[in-house]
Amino acid sequence: MNDGNVADIGQLIILPSSITGDPRYMHERTQDAMTYVENYGRPDLFVTFTCNLNRTEIQKELFVGQKPQGRHDLMTRVFHQKHKTLMNPIAKIKES
Repeated sequence: MNDGNVADIGQLIILPSSITGDPRYMHERTQDAMTYVENYGRPDLFVTFTCNLNRTEIQKELFVGQKPQGRHDLMTRVFHQKHKTLMNPIAKIKES
């Protein structure tokens, strides 16, 4: 069994910033946030939003035995509808 090249031991490996949770990833996200603040000002709200796979809107559209994880189109549609419902009143308040 070959576990790799012995010459590679001790070699510096730099992971890409796309690896979630890596310090480079976190630094890049922080820079993105600071750029946003620089361009648009400090945010008034910080809203988090998740998708409940057991929502009736999702469950009633599934075939017998089908899991919501296999219906990305359905989850995305319901998520965007709920997101729009949440954000519309917030956007109207901000406009006035």
